[in-house]
Amino acid sequence: MNYKHLHYFLQVARLGGVLRASERLHVAPQTISAQIRSLEEALGMALFAKSGRGLALTDAGRMVLGYAEAIFSMGAELEEAIRDHPRQGKLLEFRVGVADAVPKTIACRLIEPATQLPEPVRIVCREWKLDMLLGELALHRLDLVIADAPIPSDVSVSAFNHHLGSCGVSFFAAPGLLESRGGRFPANLDGAPLVMPAEDSAVGKRLRNWLHAHSLRPRVVAECDDSALAKEFGRRGMGVFVGPTVLERDIEKQYGVRVLGATYDVVEEFFAISVERRITHPCVTAITEAARNELFATPLRRRQRGR
Repeated sequence: MNYKHLHYFLQVARLGGVLRASERLHVAPQTISAQIRSLEEALGMALFAKSGRGLALTDAGRMVLGYAEAIFSMGAELEEAIRDHPRQGKLLEFRVGVADAVPKTIACRLIEPATQLPEPVRIVCREWKLDMLLGELALHRLDLVIADAPIPSDVSVSAFNHHLGSCGVSFFAAPGLLESRGGRFPANLDGAPLVMPAEDSAVGKRLRNWLHAHSLRPRVVAECDDSALAKEFGRRGMGVFVGPTVLERDIEKQYGVRVLGATYDVVEEFFAISVERRITHPCVTAITEAARNELFATPLRRRQRGR
């Protein structure tokens, strides 16, 4: 059996079409179609049937998909085992993807323990949309993805969520803006200029629901995918912005802002997503243990605090 053909079949099956697989693999659609035809000829059965503008698996295709996932999963485990095997004088390369919704300071704090292992480690970081990073993870081009949400239900990848921890969110403002917002928190958010997280981000959805539940109507002056850009807007006094409560001191010091208030009813969650069900990679082990035992060790308190 030609495993390259099987690999193309797996990507088309997961992504639902040749064109999507072509974009993901950077291979011409005609090449992928030809490879799948060769696989079907070798197996003596059709694996796909047309379904609207896309493709749907046949009964035989679903059976082959199960075997293909198992084959490539085992291959990934082999690569992990070989890469993690102690090698005298060799540098351990750790490839990590960070979803663009994850605050950069959180990402650095999470990844930092991987640099403190006894053996030398070279870290390769990629920042992208979560679905794109999961595609790279499925192709074993990444060892880990750090995200603010678990694997979406509509994304078909053979990977596992490892919950790192949760925290509340704090609202920050430049000193001048803070002085202009009188009253108690969270009422002082009503009518305030607000730099909002992206609508499709996990924290953005929770924050909008929280504002609605408290009948608060801030004036949204910007909406940012990039949390670093939101903080820069906030530093310049354009509006109030949110950040993880566990980073209050870091954010105040770095951006010269102050905390307006905090809520533990809007939860920011963080996940390590890997192809390993049981974590064995030393860098991933270091990250998960430090996150759970240090960064997010304080129990999540269900209360509000204002300043």
